[in-house]
Amino acid sequence: MFVWCRSSILLGKSIVGSGRVTIAGISGIGRKKFMSSSSFSKNSAPTFTSKELEVARKERLDGLGPFISRLPKKWIPYAELMRLEKPVGTWLLYLPCTWSIIMGAMMQGATLGATAGMLGIFGVGALVMRGAGCTINDYLDRKLDQRVIRSVERPIASGRVSPRGALVFLGTQTLVGMGVLSLLPAQCWWLGLASLPIVFTYPLFKRFTYYPQAALSACFNWGALLGFPAMGIMNWPTMIPLYLSSYLWCMTYDTIYAHQDKKFDIKAGIKSTALAWGPRTKSIMKAMSISQITLLAAAGFNSGLLWGPGFLGGLGLFAYRLFGMIKKVDLDNPKNCWKYFNGNINTGLYFTYALTVDYILRLLGFL
Repeated sequence: MFVWCRSSILLGKSIVGSGRVTIAGISGIGRKKFMSSSSFSKNSAPTFTSKELEVARKERLDGLGPFISRLPKKWIPYAELMRLEKPVGTWLLYLPCTWSIIMGAMMQGATLGATAGMLGIFGVGALVMRGAGCTINDYLDRKLDQRVIRSVERPIASGRVSPRGALVFLGTQTLVGMGVLSLLPAQCWWLGLASLPIVFTYPLFKRFTYYPQAALSACFNWGALLGFPAMGIMNWPTMIPLYLSSYLWCMTYDTIYAHQDKKFDIKAGIKSTALAWGPRTKSIMKAMSISQITLLAAAGFNSGLLWGPGFLGGLGLFAYRLFGMIKKVDLDNPKNCWKYFNGNINTGLYFTYALTVDYILRLLGFL
């Protein structure tokens, strides 16, 4: 038996005449779409009002921005698969890379050209591999995404990209990512490849553990390790605390991100630290942040870079913004959670700028 999903959904008409529509109707907005009703059960396919679906679609279109919205129509869903309209994830993936590259450059006395070139290579890699990670996530979560209003308009969940098309696109991104990896020194290859099993499986963790953020943090901050061998140095006493510090930072900001969807996640059976920690979230985030700043200081100490004015100032500013975020964020307000989640871009960038100050001072012979 098939359900005919018509564009009249957007006009407030219900398929069943009750003012509510099932997720099966989402991909039919503006066109005829047939989907098997057997793939949705009463328990697995929550209904949303036509108004909720209209708002979700409008928010998606408004969020495309001036660049993505001007792409050829067929390209837009694939750009959305990469989250090109939401660069926050790319930035948060890239920033730990910049820290390790600049710290490695200072330890090695690397030239400005070599350092800038490596920052550029890692920037391309972050863009492509974050896109690949989002594609994997959307492919594996295509059924779950249909059960959360914030994600019902994602390309695969809404039917704008087929699962097969997503896999082909994923293969293309992976090949590009491997090409970027091949530009790095051989020491980086085995370290980079070691992250792939986590990259390809982390979306599954939300199905069986309340700590999917632990898996995401493990792969999302791999650049904190890779930057050092990319600059020709393998200094584990510096690399490990920097990686663990970045890991805890990711645990904090991604828990805030998870609080956006906690009401829908409960209904959909999706697990997260937001649900596991509940009212204890802020206390736990404070404890993690104390450990994070301590580990970041340890990375600076072990590398001999801690006493640079940039590192010390950046460390203090990082702590100030981090604890300020935890204090001010309203975990029961999705828009407020999104605001403070996005604020982590500047938090990380300020530390990058601070390290750059020390790097320039070293090049000029003042440190």
